[in-house]
Amino acid sequence: MDFFVTTAKGIEEVVAAELTAQGIAVAAVETGGVRFTGDMNACYRANLWLRAASRVLMPMAGFPSDTPQSLYEGIRTIPWNDFLTPEMTLAVDCNLRDSAMTHSGFVALKTKDAIVDTIRDRCGKRPNVDTRDPDLRVNVHLVKNHCTVSLDTSGTPLDRRGYRLERNEAPLRETLAAALIMLTGWDGTVPLADPMCGSGTIPIEAALMAACRAPGLLRSGFAFQRWPGFAAGLWRGLLEEARAMALDSLPAQVLGWDRAAGALKVALQNSARAGVAAMISLKQQELSDFAPPPGPGILLFNPPYGRRLGEEEELKPLYRQIGDVMKQRCTGYTAYLFTGSADLAKCVGLRASRRIVLFNGPIECRLLKYELY
Repeated sequence: MDFFVTTAKGIEEVVAAELTAQGIAVAAVETGGVRFTGDMNACYRANLWLRAASRVLMPMAGFPSDTPQSLYEGIRTIPWNDFLTPEMTLAVDCNLRDSAMTHSGFVALKTKDAIVDTIRDRCGKRPNVDTRDPDLRVNVHLVKNHCTVSLDTSGTPLDRRGYRLERNEAPLRETLAAALIMLTGWDGTVPLADPMCGSGTIPIEAALMAACRAPGLLRSGFAFQRWPGFAAGLWRGLLEEARAMALDSLPAQVLGWDRAAGALKVALQNSARAGVAAMISLKQQELSDFAPPPGPGILLFNPPYGRRLGEEEELKPLYRQIGDVMKQRCTGYTAYLFTGSADLAKCVGLRASRRIVLFNGPIECRLLKYELY
């Protein structure tokens, strides 16, 4: 079967490398996602192990569609009885652009009608709609009058690991944090330090990675577990395999600091829920007092970058301070700074040896690399 893993823009190659590491055959790397081929074992494994992906979709059909009737008829050709019963609930998501039909809500409604009509014709009863927590979530992608219909095998997005219940202002998604760590090339054998850790997402994701703990083990479940034909024995085997691989300690230190007591309290709670509290060091400390253990190692900064008028000017002293800390206290480290402001990055006062374009939601950002000799 074919599958499509959705990602944030800029980290497609990271997800492709993750799939390859799991022994899953990558078919194509595209903007916003990666295609792979395999059986349901590969689908289950991708959901369990992928750290930087958003969802794992299973395409069911693709057909031209420029009218409500052609959409309805195309949807009816899909064998919905294999995935949906009258007792299950349903939701339809729609993304469209450059098509004759321009209202995503209407396309989703027409798709829903075709699905429930198919089930009713076969079973005499129709399933109900549950937009919040459906048993089956259908994804409709309508671009230039071509419709692709997929099933969402993940359900809740994969960034929702389950350990972060309280979120501070403008939190970094777990999937993006994991991608940043992987893009630094950190392999767990040298210290990794986050001097501005906020709610602890970067240190927690680093610890999960270094301890070889599958992020899916933290979740309450996935959408595919609710489908008819779910291979419970296969899934149990994958879970047992993942638990057996998990380490109880890390080969090198993972550290996080933050000046705000409230943020650090949340970080400590999150690390406990993630099961890595004993593996990482989290401390309240001013950036001016920051001093990492002797290098070599990796520093990863995720400072605020001010999206409102006037905020950038207020943040310039902070970025200058980051540059001073790098120059004065971090010899032997390789530092990375993730920011959405090129002007603020200039205030660091160091020349970046590499610039990686990434997106934090709709915001175009840069991951900047600094060699601190």
